[in-house]
Amino acid sequence: MWLWALLPAVLGPLPSVTLSGPISWRLPGKSSRFDRPGDVVVGGSFSILCFDEVTLFNFSAPPVGQASSDLSLWSYLVAQSFVFAVEEINRSVHLLPNLTLGFSIRNSGCSVHGAVFEMMSFLTGQEEPIPNYTCEPRLPRVAVVGDTRSALSVSMARLLGLYKFPQVSHSSMLPILSDKAQFPSFLGTLASDLTLCYAVTQLVVQLGWTWVDILAQDDDYGQQASSLAARELRQAGVCIEAHLYVPAQQSLEETEALVQKMHICTATVVLVFLHNSSFLLILQGLLGLRVSGQVWVSKDSLYMTIAVTLPGASEVLHGSFGLMVRGTQVPGFPEFLAHQLQNWPPEDMFTERFWEVTFGCTWPPKNGSVASGVQLCSGDEILRSREDPSWEARKMDIAYTPVYSIAHALQDLLGCEHWAGACADPGHVLPWQLLRPLRKVRFKTPDGTEVTFDANGDLVSKFDIVRGQKTPEGSFQLVHIGEINPRAPLGSSMTVHLQEDLQVPSSVCSRSCAPGFSQTPRQGAPHCCFECSPCPEGHFAEHTDVQRCLPCPEEQFPSPARDRCLPRTETFLAFEEPLGLTLAAAAVGLAGLAVLVLGLFLRHRDSPVVRANNRALSHTLLASLALCALCPLLFLGRPTAVTCLLRQTTFAVVFTVAVSCVLAKTLTVALAFRVTRPGSRARVCLGPRASSSVVLVASLTQVALCGVWLGTSPPFPDRDVDSEPRLVVLQCQEGSGLAFSCVLGYLGLLAGATFSVAFLARGLPAAFNETRLLTFGMLLFCSVWLAFLPLYHSARGKSTVAVEIFSILASTAGLLGGIFIPKCYIILLRPGQSAPAWLRLRWGHSGTGRARGPAGGLPADQHLDAQDRGHLGPEQRTPGPHVWGSALL
Repeated sequence: MWLWALLPAVLGPLPSVTLSGPISWRLPGKSSRFDRPGDVVVGGSFSILCFDEVTLFNFSAPPVGQASSDLSLWSYLVAQSFVFAVEEINRSVHLLPNLTLGFSIRNSGCSVHGAVFEMMSFLTGQEEPIPNYTCEPRLPRVAVVGDTRSALSVSMARLLGLYKFPQVSHSSMLPILSDKAQFPSFLGTLASDLTLCYAVTQLVVQLGWTWVDILAQDDDYGQQASSLAARELRQAGVCIEAHLYVPAQQSLEETEALVQKMHICTATVVLVFLHNSSFLLILQGLLGLRVSGQVWVSKDSLYMTIAVTLPGASEVLHGSFGLMVRGTQVPGFPEFLAHQLQNWPPEDMFTERFWEVTFGCTWPPKNGSVASGVQLCSGDEILRSREDPSWEARKMDIAYTPVYSIAHALQDLLGCEHWAGACADPGHVLPWQLLRPLRKVRFKTPDGTEVTFDANGDLVSKFDIVRGQKTPEGSFQLVHIGEINPRAPLGSSMTVHLQEDLQVPSSVCSRSCAPGFSQTPRQGAPHCCFECSPCPEGHFAEHTDVQRCLPCPEEQFPSPARDRCLPRTETFLAFEEPLGLTLAAAAVGLAGLAVLVLGLFLRHRDSPVVRANNRALSHTLLASLALCALCPLLFLGRPTAVTCLLRQTTFAVVFTVAVSCVLAKTLTVALAFRVTRPGSRARVCLGPRASSSVVLVASLTQVALCGVWLGTSPPFPDRDVDSEPRLVVLQCQEGSGLAFSCVLGYLGLLAGATFSVAFLARGLPAAFNETRLLTFGMLLFCSVWLAFLPLYHSARGKSTVAVEIFSILASTAGLLGGIFIPKCYIILLRPGQSAPAWLRLRWGHSGTGRARGPAGGLPADQHLDAQDRGHLGPEQRTPGPHVWGSALL
């Protein structure tokens, strides 16, 4: 009797068992069940007759029955299909051939108390049940099918689980029922809400909807189902605009407020987790506001068929989607139902009540008179005149799978299949013995549908995707548009198959971003609400609605629309292109000009202009300038390993030679005019070897720096993909940036020192003093390279090479033109200015007023070149300062 302690927790407060139990879910004076005997009995609990009125008991008299306020056509059809399946099994020669199934159909009255009370009555075999007590032998009861409502199935499962009594439900889908720890004896032939919610999620994702509303019942069913759906949708990246709950206790004011909220929602898709009555109320409110364009999606399609009875509902439900668990198509049930409605057995009180509710009549009582004005049933009423969308259920045997699952499990138990112990006795089958073979049952229905249960006791089945559409005639029908297979191959847990030409409306918070754009989230909005921003430079977006743009590979660049990457074109400053050809021609022309000047100086080497400017240094300077002009040829054409090694090093060395020659010239002039004391040791610095030493030391220092550069990290060919967006620039990478900076820094330091010395010596007098020319040439040289630095760093691609070539040519031309062009002008156009007479005249007016030096040397025209001093006598080798200033140049 330990169950007495648990019974109040399951049933709540029950009236005393010694009195007549509460019968508010029964018809007055009639039994609320339909029994048929057999070798074993299968129970059925269905909410056929509902009693919605609440009766308050004053406990002064036993409660009395009341007339039902409603009849569920759906539950009635389920009960009739239950009877049809049992009778078909009893006629079968293959399934339980030596055993007759009986049944006991109970009406739960849409009440938890009624469902639990009827189950206790079924377990004990008594009208007034006493838990764990049976006073007389009875037929074995092996299993229960039901209930048609999930809330009632949960209460029944808690009670039946205590006895390990098998319960197979045909319509209960609450996820909690899959918990075998709480409900060890429950199995369902309909997919649970967990599976259906996941299926709905996959359908939403497959159709491309990312912005949805959820409309759920404010009870266990609505809260659990909508919460599961919301969690799955968020994991799939779908945003929920509003999560609305419909109160369980229907209120007109709350319903109107809910409808107004739905009216202002922007999402097109609405996921529905409602009872039929609540959905009808919401639908009526939406019809009053003339709301259209919304797509209703449900995990079942029954509400659509029921709601169509409301005038104008097809306009709202047109295009709605629903899932329909693929039922078993069994021939014969419509014919059986038609026969049952015309010739029902006397003990079937449910068909009698169905007839009265359907046709609004009353069967004449066997005893007593009938009140006036009451329409009597004749039995000849035509059922077709009372069409209801729920009659579509006649095409499927709803209870076929639960009943046949029990029958196959019973046959396996009696046949010792899936059973390790002794075979069960048909006359003494214990309910708990049926649980193991029931969970392992596997069979196929007449239409080929395979029936099997998973580890949670849920039926593994496919789902048909249906869509509500209006026919050209204006009628509403459900059209099959695809299926969802939870057991898809290739390791996929669930696969959605839709018609290829299916057209569905979109439901998004923001329009899709076209290729070439990426999504930028709106501040404070869900991630489904975003703005479309163009991809940045160098990036692309090939598909729509990308979260971020991707960079193109190094060898590619984005198209103008930035929706794909195109291959880059290799580029370099080639000889063939106009710019390269122009620079090459300029380099060759400038080098030729330097060679011509060199030839002119060699031809007029005995002229005072040439002799007065240190012929050896001038010839070296002209040769180095010719090489400087040819350096740009190394910068043109496709970079190779050899040209990259020679470019900067050759440029640095030849320019160092040129600048050091200018420096030697300038130092000689400056020292010659400041060394005035005869016999001074500083005069050694004025000799030819001193000038050559300056050039040699300065040049060898640069050569050493270049050698260290080439030995540590030499330049090499490289591909620049950053400078030009559509091009790959072939260039020479300088290798060690520090070594390159040292080479250029040394050259700049040398040029700065030369310019400084030349600038300080620019005012020294002499007939052929070229310090002014040296100063001007070095000014041009330094100006060009000072302007080169910012231009070089701001240029991109092959323009950097062009800038460097232009700087080389400009600086070379500056030195050549600033130093030697005036001399060439005198030699070619003013030859008289280089004659000895003119020289004496110029020297005489050089500021001394004398033709000889102050120390008694020879005339200036006889001491024009330091090379001639070797032919002078001892007394003639001590010239004055003015003569030194002229002779050593």
